[in-house]
Amino acid sequence: MPGNDLRNLDLNLLLTLDALVHERNVTRAAERLGLSQPAVSAALGRLRRHFGDELLHRTGNRYELTPLAQQLSSRTASALVGVQRVFDASPDFDPMTSEREFTLMVSDYAATVLGDRLVTTVADVAPLVRLRFQQNDTNAVDHALETLRSIDGMVMPHGFLTDIPATDLYEDSWVCVVSQDNELVGDELTLEQLAQTPWVVTYHRPTAFTPAARQLRMMGVEPHVVVVVDSFLAVPFLVAGTNRVAVLQAKLAHRLASAGIRVLPCPWEVVPLKEAFWWHPIFRHDPGHAWLRSVLQDVGREVAGPPAH
Repeated sequence: MPGNDLRNLDLNLLLTLDALVHERNVTRAAERLGLSQPAVSAALGRLRRHFGDELLHRTGNRYELTPLAQQLSSRTASALVGVQRVFDASPDFDPMTSEREFTLMVSDYAATVLGDRLVTTVADVAPLVRLRFQQNDTNAVDHALETLRSIDGMVMPHGFLTDIPATDLYEDSWVCVVSQDNELVGDELTLEQLAQTPWVVTYHRPTAFTPAARQLRMMGVEPHVVVVVDSFLAVPFLVAGTNRVAVLQAKLAHRLASAGIRVLPCPWEVVPLKEAFWWHPIFRHDPGHAWLRSVLQDVGREVAGPPAH
């Protein structure tokens, strides 16, 4: 059974475990690691003895993960990232020479509105630094503090996370979008129309929602939801050519207006969206992470300008 003393563990086994749970095959795991098959087989034996579990078991002509191995598959990658971060740490950070990779969890909205400017800025001032954007995941957000141990941060609006350090980036508003050829809607929408019109909504869950739609419900208007999508970029294409309506962030909606939609003001006083970069307290004194936060703030100030029409 697993022990608690790291001194008795060979941490090289973590690399082997990660390869095995992802490849589900000893030969392919050996190729991935650049090791011989007997060496990986021997490591698998040690892992089986440590965990008291087969980890891989043969089903016909292929191997399947045991329930324990399935649990481990979601942990090995983040554990390796954590180990890599330990050995990548340094007392100083020089953006011109650093080859560090920063991982940010973002929605497709943030990747579109913020991402291109961030990539351009980083390329100019830190040519060897690499950015990795991961798609926001509701489970990761629900367990944010644990998630933030293995990435550099999340770009999300205020209202979802608490008791976690945040660097404010920019403010956006909400607008309604309808199809360009929707003849039922004029230059303005009314609350009565919104109550009767079919809706496309994003992230329609108790802990994942569009704040503007939540505001509308608090006013007593319950949208007639016909489409739910976990993507902001998909919304215009699900509205165009139909009588559906949706709410989108203003900066994104104006960028996507060519997708066959019209952008209209919301017929209620929407609460602005305040986008921020959320990060784990362990990075507070990390010079590289402090640099990243500073760059994000600079880019956020650029994005904060009025949306282009």
